[in-house]
Amino acid sequence: MSQVELAGRVFALERFPVTDDINPLQAWDAADEYLLQQVSGDIDGPLVILNDNFGALTCALVEHHPVFASDSLLAQIATERNLHNNELDDNAVTFQDSLTGLPEKPALVLIKVPKQLALLAHQLEQIRQVATPQTRIIAAGKAKEIHNSTLALFERILGPTTTSLAWKKARLIHCTFTAPAYQPASQTEHWSVPETGWIMHNHANVFSRSSLDIGARFFMQYLPENQEGSLVDLGCGNGVIGLSLLSKNPQAQVTFIDESAMAVASSRLNVEENLPGDVNRSVYLVNNSLAGLEANQFDAVLCNPPFHQQNAITDNIAWQMFNDARRCLKYGGELRIVGNRHLDYYAKLKRVFGNCTTLATNKKFVVLRAVKTRKQY
Repeated sequence: MSQVELAGRVFALERFPVTDDINPLQAWDAADEYLLQQVSGDIDGPLVILNDNFGALTCALVEHHPVFASDSLLAQIATERNLHNNELDDNAVTFQDSLTGLPEKPALVLIKVPKQLALLAHQLEQIRQVATPQTRIIAAGKAKEIHNSTLALFERILGPTTTSLAWKKARLIHCTFTAPAYQPASQTEHWSVPETGWIMHNHANVFSRSSLDIGARFFMQYLPENQEGSLVDLGCGNGVIGLSLLSKNPQAQVTFIDESAMAVASSRLNVEENLPGDVNRSVYLVNNSLAGLEANQFDAVLCNPPFHQQNAITDNIAWQMFNDARRCLKYGGELRIVGNRHLDYYAKLKRVFGNCTTLATNKKFVVLRAVKTRKQY
């Protein structure tokens, strides 16, 4: 945790998941500071904050009772923790995911520009549905990540758009809502999986939105088959691994878990569209890994752990997934993962479980299996 002055006040902010004290990463950036410089005085109407990754904007503007909208449960948890750390009232904030509509006639909309252009387009369409010509719309991000295509998207969906000079390598986008003629995009993008004949539907913020990613394609060849009991697709994304589990294990229940509401919604839609007879064997949960879930309940956990959070490379999320899996697996239950070879997940799993087996490998990926035993490590 470190301190920063924002909007004339000092806040103690930390990232979530918490990074180590040796190389701590900031929970704010210059784009947060630049946005807050644009806010002064009263805000006469709803304030909407989009994509506030760790709550810096929300903490600084909590007295305006903001609507916090994000597709990331981790971002919401980080914001709630930072509000608590600074003795601020989290009841003053309305938390919602990116699939929930925004409040009518907002006075001010602040946007941290996301990495995914599809998510930005989805959010701009949400703004279009509720904005008025009096709505102030201001976005910010790293200058190197704001391109002509970014500005063109604002212009096409909302109206006239200008950009600022760079400040501390951040840049602002100012947009005036004029409701230009615009044909809304489909809520999901869809594509086929040739190996299965499934048509996959992906909401805007789901990884590998337009095709089956190569890691998942490799992993699908090495999933458990004909198991009974309770299986988990952890970090499910569009749910293609969970669908494969349903198909290969007709007596099992599959739980789809992700911290992204759009990912879980995509998984649910893909089961309903491709395996409608298996809907009653499926459970869907927006959650921070397996946090808060009962121990010793699952027979197998399958996952492709992420190794980055926003722009930061980190193994914190993978470590949490491995430790959560060991806690929640039954004795004799297994964690099976796919990962890039260079990440050395073998050593991590050996440390957590005391054992690890390599099931398959190619030039880029490795599939590993670890079993929960009664011996403590």
